[in-house]
Amino acid sequence: MAVSVVMPALEMAQETGKLLAWLKKEGDSVKKGEPLVEIETDKVTVEVEAPADGILAALKAWEGAEIPVGHIIAWIVAPGEQPPAESPSAAPAARAMTEQSVRPASVASAAGVPAEPSARVSPKAKRVAKELGVDLSQVRGTGPDGTITSEDVEAAAKSQAPAEAAEPAALSSVARLMAQRTTESWTTTPHFFLVREIDATPLLVARQHHGAGMNVKLTHTDLLVALVARVVAKHPKLNASWTGRTIHFHSDVNISLAAAVKDGVVGVVIPQANTATLTEIAGQRSELSERARTGRLRPPDVTGGTFTISNLGMYQVDAFSAIITPPQAAVLAVGAITDRVVAVSGQPSVRPMMTLTLSSDHRVVDGAQAAVFLKDLADALGEPGKWLI
Repeated sequence: MAVSVVMPALEMAQETGKLLAWLKKEGDSVKKGEPLVEIETDKVTVEVEAPADGILAALKAWEGAEIPVGHIIAWIVAPGEQPPAESPSAAPAARAMTEQSVRPASVASAAGVPAEPSARVSPKAKRVAKELGVDLSQVRGTGPDGTITSEDVEAAAKSQAPAEAAEPAALSSVARLMAQRTTESWTTTPHFFLVREIDATPLLVARQHHGAGMNVKLTHTDLLVALVARVVAKHPKLNASWTGRTIHFHSDVNISLAAAVKDGVVGVVIPQANTATLTEIAGQRSELSERARTGRLRPPDVTGGTFTISNLGMYQVDAFSAIITPPQAAVLAVGAITDRVVAVSGQPSVRPMMTLTLSSDHRVVDGAQAAVFLKDLADALGEPGKWLI
């Protein structure tokens, strides 16, 4: 039975995705889970895997096409099987965008490519336009019968110069999405913040103890993922989402880690982190970081997060407040571990301290619930061995 390959939805507000490259040719045999096509969204570039074994058939989109989410871009069929006939009502907008994306440049003026001006242009005007970089299709001629003169070109160049000088640098798709999402979250989600200073001595000891026998580098972030996830599991509202009218509780604790990529930040997800071992968490975190760095994240890498940790300690940031990633209800901002003078049993003492800032959605979590969560997390960080058994 034929199985469709569709443009995936990697995030709630995504409407389209850009097809970058087919990794298999039409007629190739493919196996389920094998990389099939490379897709770019506003957030990341990912490899979409084949949903079934079979033969790749009936490719419906090509490199450069912007495809609506859910639109069929190919079929996987059994040997000798024909792909289903396309419904007449199937995504006409997607077909139009696909056709535009492969239209030759010489006939693409209607798609936004400047065409040669229909008005006559003097030879000198052509030369001056080339020297000054002026688009003749944007110049109005004042000569006989509307002929564009060199004076027209020079006047156009002068009028364009200030605007061009003031034009800001274009944002990348990731940066543009970050601006949109953070603005949306900050203006629609009622944030409130709780701050707690933690003595990180037990965390440092736990890292040394547990990391000694591991074949992958254990980081403070790995320990935080494990401990935060286990505490979150005991506080369902911190692992919930606001749906517009009700609170939706998630059954799995999937920790999203804010990871820096070119021009922005993405959330890479460690699923079911509350039951994962430190070795599993460290291995997944390492792989996700590498894929984020090289722009090779896959759809499962960035979807399904239910609680976010943003750690800027490696940048020597002492404390900060993070913006919630909708539809999640909370994010934990983690600062650097630094030596500070604190009171211990009434006496000044130097301890490695760390500042945690919890941002919560007040529609889902109230102040007391968030405070109890932060207290339990502080207790877990004070005795990590009890939670990592």
